[in-house]
Amino acid sequence: MAAAEERRAGFLGVETSLKGRRWEARCNDERLALALSQRGDLPEILGRILAARGVTLETLEAFLEPTLRRDLPNPSGLAGMEQATTRIQSALEQGESLGVFGDYDVDGATSSALILRYFRALGVAVEAYIPDRITEGYGPNPQAMRTLAERGVKVLMTVDCGITSFEVLETAAEVGLDVIVIDHHKAEPKLPIAAAVINPNRLDDESGQGHLAAVGVTFLLLVALNRRLREAGWFSGDRPEPDLKNLLDLVALGTVCDVVPLTGANRAFVAQGLKIMAARRNQGVAALSEVARVDSRPGSYHLGFLLGPRVNAGGRVGKADLGVRLLSSEDPSETRALAQELDALNAERREIERQVLDDALLQVEAGEKPRGMVFAAGEGWHAGVIGIVASRLKERYDLPCLVIALEDEVGKGSARSVRGVDLGSAVIAARQAGLLINGGGHRMAAGLTVARGALRDLRAFLEDRLQKEIERSSYQAAIGIDAVLQPGAATGSLVDLLEKVGPFGTDNPEPRFAFSGVGVIQAQVVGDDHVRCRIVGSDGKSIKAIAFRALDTDLGQALLSGGGGRFHLAGKLRLDEWAGGDAVQFLIDDGALASSS
Repeated sequence: MAAAEERRAGFLGVETSLKGRRWEARCNDERLALALSQRGDLPEILGRILAARGVTLETLEAFLEPTLRRDLPNPSGLAGMEQATTRIQSALEQGESLGVFGDYDVDGATSSALILRYFRALGVAVEAYIPDRITEGYGPNPQAMRTLAERGVKVLMTVDCGITSFEVLETAAEVGLDVIVIDHHKAEPKLPIAAAVINPNRLDDESGQGHLAAVGVTFLLLVALNRRLREAGWFSGDRPEPDLKNLLDLVALGTVCDVVPLTGANRAFVAQGLKIMAARRNQGVAALSEVARVDSRPGSYHLGFLLGPRVNAGGRVGKADLGVRLLSSEDPSETRALAQELDALNAERREIERQVLDDALLQVEAGEKPRGMVFAAGEGWHAGVIGIVASRLKERYDLPCLVIALEDEVGKGSARSVRGVDLGSAVIAARQAGLLINGGGHRMAAGLTVARGALRDLRAFLEDRLQKEIERSSYQAAIGIDAVLQPGAATGSLVDLLEKVGPFGTDNPEPRFAFSGVGVIQAQVVGDDHVRCRIVGSDGKSIKAIAFRALDTDLGQALLSGGGGRFHLAGKLRLDEWAGGDAVQFLIDDGALASSS
């Protein structure tokens, strides 16, 4: 028993890497890996990757071929769905005006665009309202409710928000709005006043779909509504039934960008949505792909790192509704103009983000060693980039991070978590303790509004709670490795092969490989803080590599000064789209000196 419980040595002997992490083998069942490769007639390396992700012989086929026919849950299994579709059908029959109130991030934008495009296909106009991040903040607000009521809206759908908007939705009811909440964030025992509340994370929801992003919940609502309208004889020759399948590109984009687990329905949404996106039927997605230079077949990487940030840019540093307008428009000239505007705003966002990140890093490094979480708050920081900065700090310190932008007597904060630590519950607990003006979220991300005078108490509360969670979860900064390669094996054919186990994301991470005992040559700084080099293996072959945002890290400095030394390097393989053809480059995540690992 003692031998079985003894912790395995770090992968390639790396207990503490140049980024302070332990390397761990993702696959711990070699027999299962071999059986999976034999059952699926797959190369052994794919068997190892599949076994590491919990795939069994029984689930192998479903994992490799995700389909909506098999994986789409019954929408009626979600609490509140019957009430929601009944009220919307009634509104359509009575000619009542509909509205959608969406969050300004990608999940909210895609959810709102889904609704706009679906109802347009029905011949029904929907009033859209996206709040300004700076002046209105997250979620429904009283003035927005009054404005929508004045515009004649009778039934309002809130997407990716609303589950904790208790007082605001009371106002909505007072001004005559029937609100349908469509959300996925952590819910409390109490639900807001509404005509219906659809949220798989309601405490009384037994659907088992709590991993869905808001855009996935919204899609299920449209599936249920479409079914109800079909049964009611709504569709006819002059009123054709909308093709919901053509909306899956938006579902894929929102799902990937909200970093929810790519399992079950989410995996099917993304797999099928990428196929729709490749056809570029959505004019907004096509225009966005053009400005982002996505020339190859889109994958999760393109959605999460090229398209998503540009959709987000409007809500972060520009006009909040730009993303929704882009994704819902069918006018090619309008979408081109919107995509170009978002591309320019994204460049502006990157510069603002760099400035805030530099300030936050100086603050954190000058303070005491973080306990339970990394905390940074700054006067005049742009609230539109604090979520990205929180993500950067989490990557650097491997701890939950909270970044707060202060203005006058109020701070707006964004937080990101690490595996095993439920950040959303901690933020809700802080609000219930009277430490927040508002706040909510899910396990891995949260947002909040706090009075300046409560900052000290909020920090102490979250540090204590999150430190206890980290201790209970035995969390240790670590990265998983799937296999060891030599540079000569890192080919375009291998990258294509790896796509068989995609799409990649949370709970199905992109495969990470280690190059063992390699040399580093031609290291240089590119851009502001990236380190580019070539990796030379014992097979005599080399591969181009890059470590992003690494200049001021131990990893970056080791690469720049490591002439003649040998390294273990961990990272991901990616087709080199600049070089074209089947050229491959290595994205370095971490490294260790081979002689000291």
